[in-house]
Amino acid sequence: MTGLSPLPSDEALGGGMLAALAGMPDPVGNAFADRFEQDLAARFTGRAAVAVSSGTTALHAALSAVGVGPGDEVLVPALTVVMTAAPVVQLGATPVFVDSDPDTLDVDYADAAAKVTARTKAIVPVHLWGRMGDLYGLRAFADGRGLAVVEDAAQAMGSSRAGVPAGTAGTAGCFSMKDGKILWSGEGGFLLTTDPALAAHARAFRSHWLTPPPGSRPQEQLAVNGRLAEPLAALAQANLRRFPSLLERRRTQTERVLRALAGARGLTPLRPAADEEWNHYAPLLRISLPRPRAFAEHLAHQGVPSSTGSFRLIPCDTRPPFTATTQAAPCRGAAEILDRTLALVLTERDDEAVLDRYAAAITREAASWGA
Repeated sequence: MTGLSPLPSDEALGGGMLAALAGMPDPVGNAFADRFEQDLAARFTGRAAVAVSSGTTALHAALSAVGVGPGDEVLVPALTVVMTAAPVVQLGATPVFVDSDPDTLDVDYADAAAKVTARTKAIVPVHLWGRMGDLYGLRAFADGRGLAVVEDAAQAMGSSRAGVPAGTAGTAGCFSMKDGKILWSGEGGFLLTTDPALAAHARAFRSHWLTPPPGSRPQEQLAVNGRLAEPLAALAQANLRRFPSLLERRRTQTERVLRALAGARGLTPLRPAADEEWNHYAPLLRISLPRPRAFAEHLAHQGVPSSTGSFRLIPCDTRPPFTATTQAAPCRGAAEILDRTLALVLTERDDEAVLDRYAAAITREAASWGA
């Protein structure tokens, strides 16, 4: 089996954080966050970057910047986590959950179209597990209805579709740098946009509107404390420079697991579309065994972590905070995807021994499951 690509050198990680710490305490310090934003802007040419405290904060700031507020509705795939929908509610708007196509994992645009109203302000496509949907279909849907597109690209750094990088297809793209992401800083996030006014709004929003955008006054409106701490910004900047190696390692890890599982009973890899450059965020397999979700949960007890088995991911429209306000009909496509998908959880520290142990346990347990 092909060997795992080496773990990128981490020599610069501690140095940057120590340099940031040496400048503390500094209540207005933002030199490392500024440099991180500059590096992001250089990587994503033509786009402004705004560093924030989390992927959730990035969504919160972006949705505020496109004008989402009380009385509005925002289309959100049920195939996502609570953190995608929470900012919508926090802005006083209502998330309207739309279904997904079990064959492609993409938004079910027929379902989405049926749920558009005069109050619909935006759509939030979610690139779960790094997988991207059809961008032509997304743009045609949004442009035809005058909707802002705020991408939840939390897990999709390094993915692209038809040559368009994740997070650059819409009005704004939002990323997370929580531990486990390919680009990580422990906690943190950022957003990308080509709209200077949106970027200025987001910068004001992340810091209690203390530095207002043009035409506004300091603290003219309520906002949040969503700044990226300087030591974490230094760590993010160092990891951004290592990102090509981090991305290659995740691709090698995922392919190693998928090759090892070739022929495993009741498991079929979910491969990307022909024009999709997937970042290989997680090994993805369709489970055709009896009681598929129970199988994923069983694997978690065997030390094999996954989205549904370990983190009990369920369609967002069935979460308690939303069941009182969501439509009566559940999003069955999203439920089918989550029930039947084994999405393994990897980190860059997982070496050949860990990956091979995962594959061996999955193969062994699948062979006897329900037999």
